[in-house]
Amino acid sequence: MRDQRGQFARLFCQHELAAAHRDRPIVQINHSLTRTVGAIRGLHFQHPPQAEGKWVRCLRGKVWDVAVDLRRGSPTFLRWHATELDAERMNALFIPEGCAHGFQVIKPDSELLYLHTAPYTPALEGAVRWDDPGLAIDWPLPVTDISTRDRGHPLLDDAFEGIAA
Repeated sequence: MRDQRGQFARLFCQHELAAAHRDRPIVQINHSLTRTVGAIRGLHFQHPPQAEGKWVRCLRGKVWDVAVDLRRGSPTFLRWHATELDAERMNALFIPEGCAHGFQVIKPDSELLYLHTAPYTPALEGAVRWDDPGLAIDWPLPVTDISTRDRGHPLLDDAFEGIAA
């Protein structure tokens, strides 16, 4: 809501978002700042029993946010979905359990807020490489920065059957 004073945004409302959120608890809230246009973070997920759903909202700047369905048996298995998250539009994206998540920065100094339904558990962390040819994600900008860790994530092979969510 905007008026002459500025703006107001409800960042989360379990009642209004019940169709997607259901009765999941929010157990962790994270914040990221990525400075460089074209930088990519991801594609990250957690294996069960700590598979996490997450709400992602851009607080400053603009990103191209991507979810990849890794859920075994899902009708959208190995398909990706992207949404531009923009601080001006104040929109958000819910990424369900069993989906990998990543984003590319469209405006400098972009900040994201993440609300997680499971705590970060390093032993159950998983990832897929951002440039996996089997996914063919159509990133909107040339990649200008990506961490050594994210560059080293595995490609999916023909034996990948998905993860239980």
